[in-house]
Amino acid sequence: MNDNNKSVDTAAENNAQAPHDIASELKNMDALSQYFKSAAGIREGRAIPPLEKWHPEQVEDMDLTIKANGEWWHEGVHMTRQSLVNLFATILWKEENAGKVEYFLKTPVQKLRIQVEDAPLLINDVGIVDEDDKRWLEFTTTTGDVVRLDDEHTISLRAYMPEDDTSNINTSNIDASSICDNDKNEENKPSESDTQVRPYMMVRNNLHALIGRNAFYHLTEIGELTERGGETILTLQSGGKSYALSMPFS
Repeated sequence: MNDNNKSVDTAAENNAQAPHDIASELKNMDALSQYFKSAAGIREGRAIPPLEKWHPEQVEDMDLTIKANGEWWHEGVHMTRQSLVNLFATILWKEENAGKVEYFLKTPVQKLRIQVEDAPLLINDVGIVDEDDKRWLEFTTTTGDVVRLDDEHTISLRAYMPEDDTSNINTSNIDASSICDNDKNEENKPSESDTQVRPYMMVRNNLHALIGRNAFYHLTEIGELTERGGETILTLQSGGKSYALSMPFS
């Protein structure tokens, strides 16, 4: 099965060992970018570093937030250089400590703690791929990950309470149950009392991606919608298997 989220080999891992005297400089956006561009020089295409093999002791906070709408903001400024965002997305790391979820940009010498409002990745495209007499649903994130719906990359629904942040209100701000209700096809501004049911997909390294509005609309057209017991069931076919999502009526 095709999956472009490759890990670099041992040589890449060894090449990525940075001297500790630059650790304090990596909080600087340009320094971090230049470091990983040089460390990634031997990669072919877009590859994911062997983050699970890196065990840095130094942990610092970085003023970087991944918004609920998928935008990256550094020191209050929207990061518009997509190539830079794509690069940093390859070193995203998730940890759970004492029941608290934390996200980092992880290097061999340092973990930079960042803030994530919802999911660290955003899926903006879904397509159908025929391979080896099987039809797969293939998903692409805004930062270049490509995964197929299978037993390791599943889709789930969970509740999301919007923050008091108007930047969240755009095409990626979706309620799965309302999408499947044709009588509620309107622009809904989330209120404090409303909890949205959002679709997420496992991508890599325990990182989930929010499935954006347009991509989820496409899924409802590709799949089969049925109603049963007060729920809308979306059934998707991928790799010769069926995957069902149960969505309560809103």
